[in-house]
Amino acid sequence: MPRARKGNSQKKGGRGARNGAKDDSQASDDEVASEVLSHYSSASETTSVVEEGTVGESVDEQTLQDEREDKLKENIDSVMDRSAKTRQMALESLRLAFSSRILYDFLLERRLTLTDALERCLKKGKGEEQSLAATVLTLLCLQMGSGPEGEEVFRSLKQILISILSDTTASPLARQSCAMALGMCCYIAAADVEDLLLCLTCLESIFTASYMDEGSSVPAQHNTMLQVLHCSALQAWSLLLTICPSSQVQKILMDHLPRLPSMLSSENVNLRIVVGESIALLFELARELDEDFFYEETDLLCAKLKALATDSNKYRAKTDRRKQRSIFRDVLHFIESSECREETIKFGLECMYVDSWVRRRTYNAFKEVLGSGVRHHLQNNELLREIFDLGPPLVLDAASIKASKISRVEKHLYNSAAFKARTKARSKVRDKRADVM
Repeated sequence: MPRARKGNSQKKGGRGARNGAKDDSQASDDEVASEVLSHYSSASETTSVVEEGTVGESVDEQTLQDEREDKLKENIDSVMDRSAKTRQMALESLRLAFSSRILYDFLLERRLTLTDALERCLKKGKGEEQSLAATVLTLLCLQMGSGPEGEEVFRSLKQILISILSDTTASPLARQSCAMALGMCCYIAAADVEDLLLCLTCLESIFTASYMDEGSSVPAQHNTMLQVLHCSALQAWSLLLTICPSSQVQKILMDHLPRLPSMLSSENVNLRIVVGESIALLFELARELDEDFFYEETDLLCAKLKALATDSNKYRAKTDRRKQRSIFRDVLHFIESSECREETIKFGLECMYVDSWVRRRTYNAFKEVLGSGVRHHLQNNELLREIFDLGPPLVLDAASIKASKISRVEKHLYNSAAFKARTKARSKVRDKRADVM
């Protein structure tokens, strides 16, 4: 993939880290998820350290490792099963495993077999199966990293992802997952700029359907599923903007910055929020290219952002209003002052600062696909640590881990105090109907 990254001092190029049915199958799905989590959800924040324990509590690590690998082999085989239900359960198990563990060594010699199985699911599967296959593909690419192995995985399935995403008769759920997969896999493993531009063009063709038509005063309206698809496509597109060459960024600014604000009138709150974040990202990239960047419609744009940052319309859900106001306050503040609110991400004994829109978009993309496993991967996945300039994974001894932990009593007291403070703060807002600015 293109090696230049906006907002990152290091270049990217190392390889990845090393070491269906609905109601009638609900109980079965729960059993699978529970079993998988028992093997893989040890995505604890101390995986890369020597854990303390008594001799009686010690576990044969090799036996556990063999059990995990046997389970993974079984799931990979099941992805090629004739039963759609079995394939979906296997894909879900692999999703949980890949998001909570570092499995580079295990997957290295099996990546071609799994890639072929995922290709079959994407081509012949329907709806949910295609969606799960696209998600597992994203996680496989993340496990393999940005080296030749990751590039091979992306190159072999890139065209299928584009085909499903562009097919208006395909399941909206499958298209949504393919949009995410196309953006993430291209970000991780695209071999050259041509691949990047191809993916950008494909994603643009999806979300620009929500742009305001010429001569119209309102943006195009779509059903809920299509709005969610446009949201995913715009998120993936924004992620790829962070690694675009400067010449392409300038072209995108000219083509999209004048038209993106029209989508702020969408009836979908998540789409409005993603549009706002994308506008902030474009302003950040533009100011990196030219400190004196000036947008002629800034005043009109700020008026729209301010209206969304203070929106109190009762026909919107209260949670939607709060989420929207919080995001658009940050967007408006950045456009007016070029200052981005800093967020601190803690994982294990480390922390990471998210202090730009480029960094925020990148972190949120990995958080969306990894879920609760994002902190484990931030600790141990060499790819993520390189992207976020975290350096090599830390290896600590048991004494360091013990010193960093707090007792259960201290944790309980802290949580109780935090709960009381949070309750008081929320009560004031509820009682006064205040919109805290």
